[in-house]
Amino acid sequence: MSTDTYQLFALGNPLLDMQVTNGEELLKKYELKSNDAILAEEKHHPIYNELVEKYKVTYVAGGAAQNAARGAAYVLPPHSVVYVGCVGDDDLAEQLKAANAREGLDQRYLVKKGEKTGACAVIITGHDRSLVTNLAAAEKFEQSHLSSPEVAPLIDAAKIFYVEGYFLTHGTESALEVAKKASEAGKIFVLNLSAPFIPQFFAVQLQQILPYTDVVIGNEAEAEAWGSANGLPDKNDLAAVARAIASQPKSNASRPRTVIITHGPKSTTVVTGDNLDNPKVYPVNPLAEGQIVDTNGAGDAFAGGLLGGLVLDKSIDESIEAGHKLGAMCVQQVGPTYKWPKVPIF
Repeated sequence: MSTDTYQLFALGNPLLDMQVTNGEELLKKYELKSNDAILAEEKHHPIYNELVEKYKVTYVAGGAAQNAARGAAYVLPPHSVVYVGCVGDDDLAEQLKAANAREGLDQRYLVKKGEKTGACAVIITGHDRSLVTNLAAAEKFEQSHLSSPEVAPLIDAAKIFYVEGYFLTHGTESALEVAKKASEAGKIFVLNLSAPFIPQFFAVQLQQILPYTDVVIGNEAEAEAWGSANGLPDKNDLAAVARAIASQPKSNASRPRTVIITHGPKSTTVVTGDNLDNPKVYPVNPLAEGQIVDTNGAGDAFAGGLLGGLVLDKSIDESIEAGHKLGAMCVQQVGPTYKWPKVPIF
């Protein structure tokens, strides 16, 4: 299989999602917000066994960038997308590979012998999802993997790069290497803010990578967290936050930064660095209440559709539309999955 066909290169934390519904008691017991994403602390560690013992667990392939990469693979020809991250040598990693294969996503995992693949507890209540992640092997990623013979040529050949904000909790140097290479080669580097705690507690890492970032994706909660962390007067004004992020310093000034803020079933706001005062607002066709199964992975699905559009050189309008379509498809499925047989998006 020739490696030069991978147009999209994605990097992140590969996780297996352990999803349960009607998790109100779990939210109370473990002091979790209903619609949030956090890294597990000591007090959260028993949650994984409790899910298995007391709930009906659905296991679905997760990991933000991996979900988005599967989404992009869904809308693109086979072998267009490759994903890199660190897993253990266990059954969980095999489940992730099988899920990727179904969507036509290829991976080049760094495999850590004797380590456990990361897991994410997904607690569904109504249309909210609370994510509690135990990174395990995912945070053992080594920067040297990027220069290995199986990965280095893929970075050289790709034209679009995608990294999840979650990766900045441990892998900033690796993310920066990819971002700088993309920027220097005039290629497109896309970063997802991923969760409110990233702009809140990893602001330094975010500021390091932002100069090399061409497209920033976030949702309303992440935008608000960025606004708070950066002292914006109105952190709830999505266009104002997008404008502030779009106007941050940029290494490759020839390509203005595009900032995309989603808002669930409400509209998506887009601001570009060369047109700061004219935010574009894209309406979402909201689904009927009964069509929504769960919202786990909806934002990743949006990113996947958008990335597919970028790979195909579609306009930003068409790419956002593809993101909306894939997001809507995802919320009608259990977890971060897509309809089968494939539904054409473009």
